[in-house]
Amino acid sequence: MAEKPWDGRFAEKTDAAVEAFTSSIGIDRHLYDYDIDGSIAHCKMLAKASIITGEESLSLIGGLEEIRGEIKEGNFEFSDRLEDIHMHIENRLAAHVGSVSRKLHTARSRNDQVALDIRLYLRDKSRKIIYGLMQLRKVLVDMAGRYIDVVLPGYTHLQRAQPVLFSHHLMAYYEMFTRDTRRFEEGLERINVMPLGAAALAGTTYPIDRAYTASLLDFPKVSENSMDSVSDRDFIIEFLAAASLCMVHFSRFSEELVLWSSSEFKFIELSDAFSTGSSIMPQKKNPDVPELVRGKTGRVFGSLISVLTLMKSLPLAYNRDMQEDKPPLFDAVETLTACIDIYIRMLPNIKINPSQMADAVSTGYINATDMADFLVCRGMPFREAHGCVGKAVGYGLENKKELHELSLDELQSFSDLINEDIFQALTTRQMIERRKSYGGTSTDNVSAAIHRAEKQVVGEIKSITAQST
Repeated sequence: MAEKPWDGRFAEKTDAAVEAFTSSIGIDRHLYDYDIDGSIAHCKMLAKASIITGEESLSLIGGLEEIRGEIKEGNFEFSDRLEDIHMHIENRLAAHVGSVSRKLHTARSRNDQVALDIRLYLRDKSRKIIYGLMQLRKVLVDMAGRYIDVVLPGYTHLQRAQPVLFSHHLMAYYEMFTRDTRRFEEGLERINVMPLGAAALAGTTYPIDRAYTASLLDFPKVSENSMDSVSDRDFIIEFLAAASLCMVHFSRFSEELVLWSSSEFKFIELSDAFSTGSSIMPQKKNPDVPELVRGKTGRVFGSLISVLTLMKSLPLAYNRDMQEDKPPLFDAVETLTACIDIYIRMLPNIKINPSQMADAVSTGYINATDMADFLVCRGMPFREAHGCVGKAVGYGLENKKELHELSLDELQSFSDLINEDIFQALTTRQMIERRKSYGGTSTDNVSAAIHRAEKQVVGEIKSITAQST
């Protein structure tokens, strides 16, 4: 075999510096399994279409499986001279099967070959991420059920606003990660399109059977336009956008875990197994895991921007720039997968401090809205009630008393609609249980939401487990 597949056109050898600069084998070697799967399906299709013989196909497939074993066992030599994983496998194949290896590339190009490899890779990784998110959601549901009686302040502007069930707070993240799951599922539909057969950009003159190749590789659809097939990276951008949103949710959750575990909040304590210490301050217990997850969010954002910028000015069809799609994609996949896994492990080991949360609910005039609602229920317009309670809060601040600490006489000085029932209305439990609107924080609402979510996510896990077996 010629040193380069294109040597016939060139009078000079490729400069070593160019080989090093253009090589992608350091990155795309990770695609070897997918590349071999695609090549095996291609061989079978070529034989079915009588483009090569059945014996040649079997010989090529046998050689490809031997190469797969060599790479898995670490007995395969990689070199910048051969640029990418496709050329490495094709070059090595000659040593296993001889000159018939030259027929492997019939009716395809590295352009549609790499498009196939990336789709196979991202389909596999997306499914694993989807399953991981299902497991994470199950962890959140389990925690919500376990802590259904725990109350903490809900915040707006990081100021205490109204009391909520801790379970309600956790279930908010369940909703976020459910949307993430759906985004990856929807993206998977567009990833799962078979591009092989587009060749370089215009299709091929050989009588190939693309539908047969697609069936061998479990693709439900075949790409419609050969130029789009080799130049489309929308599915990567979509994945990275979904990954970025998912990391936004991880980052928000991480921020709260960092705050809640601080001495100022003391709402939770992270397990020692998921914390680190200081090299100089013996007393420190640092929330490094959520901090790192929060920090890694920027890497995934960067991957999205990188590929968007890469693709924004490329004319049809394939351009060598597109080789640079894999480093940000691989990094984002690995980063998101690691964050999902560490949260699945960390969350069940968090120690909750219900008494500290309850203490926080009892201060900060967190029952002011409920006092206004009390007045509205007795005929006062809400805006008037808002102003009335605002005056009561101002009075409380001056006298260093919470609203529920004021006497009945003091409260009645702001409105004669107030009676002794006000004190029951201002209790934490009443504030929680009266919020019965669908999606609100009452115990009945949250318990029902947990039940629905558990049924939903357990069903999803069972379904995806059954599909994989």
